[in-house]
Amino acid sequence: MSFQPRRSVLYMPGSNARALEKAKSLDADVLILDLEDAVAPGQKDVAREQVLAAVTAGGYGKRELVVRVNGFDTPWGRKDIECFAKAPIQALCLPKVESAAEVLAVTQVLQQAGAPKDLALWTMAETPRGILAIDEIAGAHPRMAAIVLGTSDLAKDLRVPHTPTRLGLLSSLGLCVLAARAHGLDVLDGVHLDLEDDAGLELACQQGVELGFDGKTLIHPRQIPAANSAFSPTEAAIARAQKVSAAWEQAQSEGKGVVLVDGKLVEALHVEEALRVLAIADAMKA
Repeated sequence: MSFQPRRSVLYMPGSNARALEKAKSLDADVLILDLEDAVAPGQKDVAREQVLAAVTAGGYGKRELVVRVNGFDTPWGRKDIECFAKAPIQALCLPKVESAAEVLAVTQVLQQAGAPKDLALWTMAETPRGILAIDEIAGAHPRMAAIVLGTSDLAKDLRVPHTPTRLGLLSSLGLCVLAARAHGLDVLDGVHLDLEDDAGLELACQQGVELGFDGKTLIHPRQIPAANSAFSPTEAAIARAQKVSAAWEQAQSEGKGVVLVDGKLVEALHVEEALRVLAIADAMKA
């Protein structure tokens, strides 16, 4: 089982050349090079060319590279998509998606631009209409690979406060996790805005783990360690997974369909989860 870790997903402003260079040394699993919210209207064209030059030059190692383009209905969106259709990146991130039709429109542009089949799409769920349509969005096209929560915009539209429990957002977060799992996608939690609130960030990361997210989007490099720690399996979990895997392999060789490990029944579903934990551990070492 192979695994692409997406524990820490850091937004980097595409208009900041220094930040794009610094990103090469950061311990984030994923870099979202941003052409949208982090870039002023007058800097959109410059940022596009700057990000394209940066990813073409390379040097980002095993980090997954994602470019967040401008909305398809903006003056810059279509050109962003065409520009990065053949770029050496893993995915495009589409902001404020509210329907499957929007995803399909982008895939048509990518096809016309000659994009490779493995260029994935990530869609942001950050509006009430987008949340209500998240199931059809998640299953819109085979290029779909991840759902990204935009909790700041969503909280504003829902008129709910940002609180440690995120009570007003829980139904939206849960719907996105359900849609992701139903369609075999990853799902990434929204950002924590207070850079001075380390305890709050740790709490938000732990809540994200408990809700079923695969990782957390971040706004500053100092937030990377908290996300990497929260979304990584513990040493105890890895040891347990190794024990389950070994016991299952032995049981299979003896023609058994179930096995006991430390007095607990282990079936195929437990083995699948154990293999996932071990794949995450291997990816972390890499």
